[in-house]
Formats: sequence, C-alpha cells, structure tokens
Amino acid sequence: MKRVLILLVSLLPASLVLLSCGYSSPSSSGGGTGLKYRAFITNKVAPAGVYLINAQTDVHPLTSPISAGDTPGMMVLTPNRTLTLVISNGTQFSVNQLTIINNATESAVGSIALPGFTESIVVSPDGSAAYAAIPTAAVVGQSPGVVKAISLSSGTFTGEVEVPSVRYLSIDNSGNRILGFSDNSDSVAVITPSNIGIGKAVTPVSGFDRPVAAFFSSDDSTAYVVNCGAECGGTTASVQQLNLTDNSLGSKVAVCTSDPTPQCAGSVALVNGSTMYLAGTPYSGGVASQPCTGQMTAATTCGLLTVVDLASMTVKNSGIVITDGYHNRIALGANGQLFIGGRTCTEIATSMETRGCLSIYNTLPATTVGSNPPGGVLIPSATGDVTSIEPIAKRTVAYVIQNNSLGIYDTATDKLQPLQITNLIGQFVDVKVVDF
Repeated sequence: MKRVLILLVSLLPASLVLLSCGYSSPSSSGGGTGLKYRAFITNKVAPAGVYLINAQTDVHPLTSPISAGDTPGMMVLTPNRTLTLVISNGTQFSVNQLTIINNATESAVGSIALPGFTESIVVSPDGSAAYAAIPTAAVVGQSPGVVKAISLSSGTFTGEVEVPSVRYLSIDNSGNRILGFSDNSDSVAVITPSNIGIGKAVTPVSGFDRPVAAFFSSDDSTAYVVNCGAECGGTTASVQQLNLTDNSLGSKVAVCTSDPTPQCAGSVALVNGSTMYLAGTPYSGGVASQPCTGQMTAATTCGLLTVVDLASMTVKNSGIVITDGYHNRIALGANGQLFIGGRTCTEIATSMETRGCLSIYNTLPATTVGSNPPGGVLIPSATGDVTSIEPIAKRTVAYVIQNNSLGIYDTATDKLQPLQITNLIGQFVDVKVVDF
C-alpha cells in the first residue's frame, strides 16, 4: 500500500461571476505591518474584514482590517502562501464574494462576485488556479450546481463543469484530478482540470455511501473516500478506496463500533502518515443514536472518533466518544493533541457543567498531556459552534474559534493559555497562519 499524505480539505463554496472582466479595485486595504509570523482572522460584523495577529506573540496590532466583502468568513491559502482567498457568503443585503489578498502587502488585490454560496474551494499545487464548488449555481435546462475554474494570476474564469448539487471538493497532490461530492448522492465526480472548457471533464463513479471528502496516496493512484453514511442520509459510514487509474472501487472498511448494535460515523477526517482519524455522529432512524458512554455529562447523545490504518484498511481504534453535532473541523496540534470541532451539538451551560462543540483527543499512546490521558478525550468548558482550528506550527498552541470568539489553547495542558487577545472585538469565523 502506498504511503498516504495529509490532504487538508478546505470547505468553501465555489462558482464565480466577475464584477468586471478582471479583478475589481479593492475599496480599502491593510498596511504593511512588517510582522514575520502572521495569522489572518475574519470578522463578519462591522467593522468587517480580515484582521492581523502576531502569531508569535498573540498580539493584535492596531491596524485597519483588510476589506473582504460584507461578511468575510472562511479562508483558503495557496500552497505557497502568497495569496489568501476569502469567502463572504451573502445575505439579503449583500452579494456572495470571493476576495483575493496578497499576503506580502497585506492588501486585497481583487474581488469576484459569486452566483451563490460556497463551502469548498481547492487550489492547484502551483497556486495558479482555484476551483470552486457552487451547489446552487443555475444551469440552463439542468439541475443547479457547477465547479468553476479561476485563474489566480488574471482573476478570470477559465471554464466550468456541471456537477449537480456539488458541495465539497478534494484535489490530488499533482493537481491532475479533483473529486467532487454532491448533496444526497452516492457518486463521486472525477474531474480532470485540464479538460475543463475543452472536452469531457467529468466522469461520475457510483458505489459510495454519501461521500464527503477524499485523501490521496503519494503517487495519486488511490483515493481514500470518506463515506458519511447515515449522518448524511445514507447507510453506513466507511472509508472506500477508489483506483484512479481506471476509476474502479477497491477495499472498504466500515468505521463502526463493535457493540452488538454497531454505531458508525464519519463526516470529517484527517490523515497523518497512514493513519486516518474520522469524526462524526452516529444516526439511526434519522436521529442521533450514540450514548455518551464513559463521560460524566448531562448530554444524552454524543459523537464518535474512529482511527483507521489505511495501509491495511483496518480499524485500529473505535468507540472513542466525543461531542455530537455535525463535525466539520479537525486539526492535529503539537504534543499529539487532535482538535475536533463541529456545529449544532448538544450544548450545556449549567452550574455543574459547560460543554460545547469542541473535543480534544490525545493521540499519544503512552503520555498524559495535562489531565488528558493517553487515548483520552477532553471536552473544554466552552459553548458554541467551532468554525476554525489552526495549530500554530512554531509553537505549542492552537487557535480555535468557538462561538465567534478566538481562544488560544496550550497543547501542553489542553487548556486556554493565560494570555488571550483582549483587543479583538467582533464575531470571528476563520483563522489561518499565512507564513511558513
């Protein structure tokens, strides 16, 4: 089995309509701060924009935000981190917009109006092109849904392909294939970017179970597709191999517990080497069905984390109880701490317990981190949805946006560090480190 590389799936929408034939002039821009290790954070309320953080010292410099639409939210960085793409999903008073920020100058260099909301944008490995999934984009005579190709050097569309209800995208290591995942579908759209606009670019492959994401072997011959299963209206959550040389299906492993009545779940995943971590909430008969076994909590339903060995396509560890909700954020921080976040979970805020949508799993096999034992799960005392998790690579901290606020976690203790940023005021959505 080939070695598997981490491929982070960026959940941001697609399909774009330009405000002009090229980039539009930004209305405002940030100044050059001179910071060497920066994070960008989006604020969706006035004064809306992209704010800067010194990611080395956890200080917000007193600079004006970079303009990026009326409600800037999710961000995607190009692989070389020269550009940041910012999505502003519209309201009844504003348009859907993609803003492109030059990271070196800390300024917006263009903006593009989108024909609908987006949750997924992927970028080619060389940073020259972006591909956006727009599930509601109108298509004449067919169901809505397209994937748009955009040149990041010119800010223009280079083509589009029709993929009904496409919501999520994954791109391989070479940039030669994109896999598209649609709502309420058991098929994967295999897209050839070089054929977009000039020939047959999409091949549908059936046999999946509500697929939502994919990860790729180092030689791009195999995709490991995450099937969401019952949580997304299907049957059984699993990991399914897809042979990309001929689009045939390979081995499959269900991500379930071994209880007399197995519980299966997997809506978000992360790959580290040949190990895949999958988080989700089991459903049966349309309702959440996993009890909070082993946890002292007032919550009546929980989620599950499953660990899969992709080299052997076997489950290494199952039945790891986490918070419930729809899990769509996952990141591995320092000290082997895996942060898992979601939305619409069971929230508890009483004198006895505070609980929201964040779980921290200790992946270390023999080391206790803070109060988190090997293989243990810690639920921080914080409420609200988790919209972003960003480990700070040069340090032992992780930035987490929960309930529209930024929290800085010390991965040596799995607790909020004493120093937090107090001069950041707003409703924050996403945070990204833009420097290597």
